[in-house]
Amino acid sequence: MSALIIFSLFLLLLLTGMPISIALGMTVLTFVYTLTNIPVDIVAQKLFTGIEKFEIMAIPFFILAGNFLTHGGVAKRMINFATSLIGHWHGGLGLAGVLACALFAAVSGSSPATVAAIGAILLPAMVQQGFPNKFGAGIITTSGSLGMLIPPSIVMVMYAVATTGLNMTGPNGERVSSASIGDLFMAGVVPGLLLAIVLGVTTWYRAWKNDYPRLPRASIKTRWLAFRESVWGLLLIVLVMGGIYSGAFTPTEAAAVSAVYAFVIAVFVYKDMRLKDVPRVLLSSANMSAMLLYIISNAALFSFLMTNEGIPQVMTQWMVDLGLGWIGFLLMVNILLLLAGNVMEPSSIVLIMAPILTPVAVKLGIDPVHFGIMMIVNMEVGLCHPPVGLNLYVASGISRMGISELTVAVMPWLLAMLAFLAAITYIPEITLFFPRMLGM
Repeated sequence: MSALIIFSLFLLLLLTGMPISIALGMTVLTFVYTLTNIPVDIVAQKLFTGIEKFEIMAIPFFILAGNFLTHGGVAKRMINFATSLIGHWHGGLGLAGVLACALFAAVSGSSPATVAAIGAILLPAMVQQGFPNKFGAGIITTSGSLGMLIPPSIVMVMYAVATTGLNMTGPNGERVSSASIGDLFMAGVVPGLLLAIVLGVTTWYRAWKNDYPRLPRASIKTRWLAFRESVWGLLLIVLVMGGIYSGAFTPTEAAAVSAVYAFVIAVFVYKDMRLKDVPRVLLSSANMSAMLLYIISNAALFSFLMTNEGIPQVMTQWMVDLGLGWIGFLLMVNILLLLAGNVMEPSSIVLIMAPILTPVAVKLGIDPVHFGIMMIVNMEVGLCHPPVGLNLYVASGISRMGISELTVAVMPWLLAMLAFLAAITYIPEITLFFPRMLGM
C-alpha cells in the first residue's frame, strides 16, 4: 500500500509538468508529513548526505572535461582521423561519423555532448557531399548515444552511486556487493565497441543499398597527419582507463585528471580556446553539474523513504514468488525501462529504478555489473526515441528536422539497437568477459 501511494503521488506530480527532481522531493515531504512518524529534519539531513559520497565528485569533473573538449576542437580532429581511415568505404562520411562518435564518447562521457560536437561539424559536410539529411541525422542521433556506454560515462557513475550500500543477497542467501564505478567502466568497453560495430554495419548496408557517395582513399601520409593531430585527444582515453586499471588513481581522481588534461590540450596544445573563454565553460559545467546533483540528492531522499518503508525488500520477495525466473524478469525490466524512457530522462530513471530493481536481479542470480550495463543500454535506446529522447532534440536543432521526421529517420539504427539490447540482456558474457579477464 505504501508503494502504491508513493508511486501514485509521484506520477500525479509528474503529470502536472513538475520537474522530476522537485516531484521526487515533494513526494517524500508529503508522505513523511502525513503518513509517517519520521522527524522532518531527517529530510534536510538526507538531502545533504545524498551527495556527500566521494564517487559523486566524478560527475562535475567529467562534465567539465567534456565541455573543454567540445569547445576545444577535439571533435573536428577526431572526425578528420576517422574519415582518413574509413571514408573510402560505402557511406564513408557516415561511417566516419559512427567512429568519431565512438572516439569522442570515450573522452567526453556524455551522449548529448557527442551529438552536438560531432553533428555540428559532420552533418553539413555530409549534405554537401550529397548524402540525404535524414541519413546523416539518423547516424548522429543514434551513434551519439555511445557516450553513455563507452567509458568514462556519467550514467555509469550514477548507477554505481545509486546502488552503493544496498543490502543485497544472492539466490543462496550469500551477501553480494554492488557494482563499483571501475567495474562498470571496464564492463562497458566490449559492449560499447560492439554497439559501434552494429551501428556501423547498419550505416554501411544502407549506404551500399542506396549507392551513397564514397570519398577517395586517403594516403598513408594523410592518415598519419590526421592521427598526429588527434592524438592528444585520444591519449585521454589511455589516461583515464589505463590509470584506473593500473591503480594509479580511482575513477573520481581520473575524472579530475581528465578535466585538467582537457583544459591543457584545449587552451595550450590545440589553442582553439582562449583563456577568456574558460570562465564561460566553467559556468556552463557548473550549471549542468548543479542540475544533476540536485536530481541525485532528491533521488537519494526518495530511496531513503523506499528503504524506510521496506518497499525494495517486499518487491524483491514478490517478484521472486512470481516464479518468473531470470529470463522473464529481465524481459519485464526491459519493457519497464523502455516505457520509462518515453517520459523520463536517463539519469532520473537510473537513480529511481536501480535501487529497486538491482536487489531483485541479484536475488535471481544476475550479476549486478551485467544488470547495470543492461540498464544503461536501455537508457541509450531511450535517448533516441520520442517524446523525451534528448539526442533527438539535440539532433533536431542541428539538422533542422522536426521530431516526427527525425523519429522516422532513426528507425533502422533504433531497430539495430533493440536487437543489440536483446543480446546484452541474455548473453551476460558480452558484458562480463573483459572485467573477468582483467581479474576484476
